[in-house]
Amino acid sequence: MSRIHVTDEVAERHNDETPQAVTRRTALAGTIGTTIEWYDFYIYGLAAALVFGTEFFPEFSSTAGTLAAFGTFAVGFVARPLGGAIFGHFGDRVGRKNALMLTLFLMGAATVIVGLLPGYRTIGIWAPILLVTLRFLQGFAVGGEWGGAVTMVVESSPRHRRGFYGSLPQMGVPLGLVLSSSVFAVVSTLPDDDLLAWGWRIPFLLSIVLIAVGLFLRSRITETQAFVQVKESGRARKVPAMEAFRHHWKTIVLTVGMYVSAGVPFYIVSVFVLSYGSSHLGSSRSVLLTGMLVAAAVEGLTVPYFGALSDKLGRRPVFLAAAAFTALLAFPFFWLLATGQTGLTWLAMLLALAVAHAGMYGPTAALYAELFSANVRYTGTSIGYQLGGVVAGFVPLVAGALVSAAGGAFWPIASIWAGAALAGLLCALIVRETRGRDLHLDHDAGG
Repeated sequence: MSRIHVTDEVAERHNDETPQAVTRRTALAGTIGTTIEWYDFYIYGLAAALVFGTEFFPEFSSTAGTLAAFGTFAVGFVARPLGGAIFGHFGDRVGRKNALMLTLFLMGAATVIVGLLPGYRTIGIWAPILLVTLRFLQGFAVGGEWGGAVTMVVESSPRHRRGFYGSLPQMGVPLGLVLSSSVFAVVSTLPDDDLLAWGWRIPFLLSIVLIAVGLFLRSRITETQAFVQVKESGRARKVPAMEAFRHHWKTIVLTVGMYVSAGVPFYIVSVFVLSYGSSHLGSSRSVLLTGMLVAAAVEGLTVPYFGALSDKLGRRPVFLAAAAFTALLAFPFFWLLATGQTGLTWLAMLLALAVAHAGMYGPTAALYAELFSANVRYTGTSIGYQLGGVVAGFVPLVAGALVSAAGGAFWPIASIWAGAALAGLLCALIVRETRGRDLHLDHDAGG
């Protein structure tokens, strides 16, 4: 898109709509889009925990098959930094909107194809090979989604409400989990034979409807003034990723650490616990899925609350308090889970997702976007977030191996949880407060 076209498009929108209307439209499109993309991403994780070990790795033992399925889940996280760098490149040079349209389309296409993929008994070794390939494409697409969505929303928001509006796309994570958990809760009521034969495919195939809705909404948003000014001033970089690492390397390191503190506990709860609870604790699969569904639904409300709170108190205070709470929750979470009581299991999930994770995740969008200069904002936020995702994405795989080696004891994974939270706490102590920062200036706000 040329500079003239970008400028004309934004000017026309601002002539027809108030700034508040533009902000709300952009926030809605960002929230719906991220919800759909994370729905796609999470149904894979749920299927990995419940189905893929049997359908795509039947030659393995039960434990080895589950670990192999979690390995394919982790592949998506390896692809995420690459997707963040490439989509960030186009988002910072050509435009945020076009990059976001492409991420949504690629994610949806890969998800639908997984739903059509024959199992190992039908096409042999090609089944797990194609599954890994499609998971890589999912990760590649979602790697460019988050940074673009939050960049557009934060850049479109009034300075004093960036925390709140920036947190709305963040709702896509718990809402995507709600959608995926809801659909899987329904199909999990099927007899095991039907679930393994065809029932698990339904959540993947439903994605085609959601993607159509998301693409329509995103087609109606426009570029931000911050991006237009970068283009008009000639400050766009030829290789934004190189520029980000050269001038914002410290910021990237800090954002990786802050993501790990939220992401590691989140994927332990949302992916690993489903397998661990049913196989080692004897918990009902429906109880675990329902608990995660309720906790994620509540988190959909608490994420914007913590985002708005960061507009009043600052990004760092809110994040620091939540990271400290997360570290303290690590062992009590598993103690509650080990009781086998439904109410205490749900309480554990509620505290982990709706309080601990939401408290760190709510301010993250505004904080990350405010840390990077406008000409590398899409790239910088994406790389920092997605490199942290690589660490978090391997946790279910590592957790399965460690817990198996420990004879089913949970202390190794609880220790990883606590360590990750403390690492994020340290990074948040180093990073500078960004609330109210001018998004049009060049800076390195790392420390």
